[in-house]
Amino acid sequence: MWHNLEPGSSPIDWCEGNYSITPLIAEFVNTFSNFLFFLLPPVLIHLFKEYARFVNPAIHVIWILLIVVGISSAYFHATLSLIGQLLDEVAILWVFMAAFSLFFPRRFFPYFFHNDRKLFSMAAVVLAIFATGLGCLHPAANAFALMSLGFPAFLLLIHQLRRCRCERVFRLGIRCAAIWMLAVTCWVTDRLFCDAWSSINFPYLHGLWHIFIFIASYTACVLFAYFSVKDERPEQTPILKYWPRDDFELGIPYVSIRCYYKSVSNNEI
Repeated sequence: MWHNLEPGSSPIDWCEGNYSITPLIAEFVNTFSNFLFFLLPPVLIHLFKEYARFVNPAIHVIWILLIVVGISSAYFHATLSLIGQLLDEVAILWVFMAAFSLFFPRRFFPYFFHNDRKLFSMAAVVLAIFATGLGCLHPAANAFALMSLGFPAFLLLIHQLRRCRCERVFRLGIRCAAIWMLAVTCWVTDRLFCDAWSSINFPYLHGLWHIFIFIASYTACVLFAYFSVKDERPEQTPILKYWPRDDFELGIPYVSIRCYYKSVSNNEI
């Protein structure tokens, strides 16, 4: 058990050189490139107060879990310990679970869930617990398994965008998809072509992955939050807005509610 806490105990080692900047941090750039996971979720918690009050307070679980991902990822890259790797990967898994539980469209629920989101969410939690245990048994395969979860989410986003009639939402969705593909490209090339990047003294693509995947992930959550209200509670009229200026579409997107009608089903996850 104590061996798993030791620096370098993880079987995963990214392209960035170890302890090349400071003897205290294994992968300096990969550690500090998680800064967005600390900076933006508190802002999103504030911007989504209205959504949490009138639609679903569980939206804040996602923002909190993103902070946990940032802490776990920074710890892992600072130490390259196995426990750090597992904490990082388990946190990512539970972000997927939370978003899946909240936003997966009811029209795609299997029949035996009887259109019940609470039952669906309970099943997702059980599946996540099982996957957590499985990931602890086979940690070397976790990164690729988690990466594969992004593809059905990407396809679902494209499906929702094809049904969308709001040009502003559609533009954000296209930017989100493009950034996700850029993030995946960084992750894959860092793994497969490390020697090539190291030869030009730029072994930092995994650090760029952290930045791009955070932007893509939180943007996707904003979009799915919008689609969820549009599909299930259209009377509340969701509106996509940007902070700090609504006319600047490269700001921080969030969902505002035009009609403050709190239905009795707001306690559903």
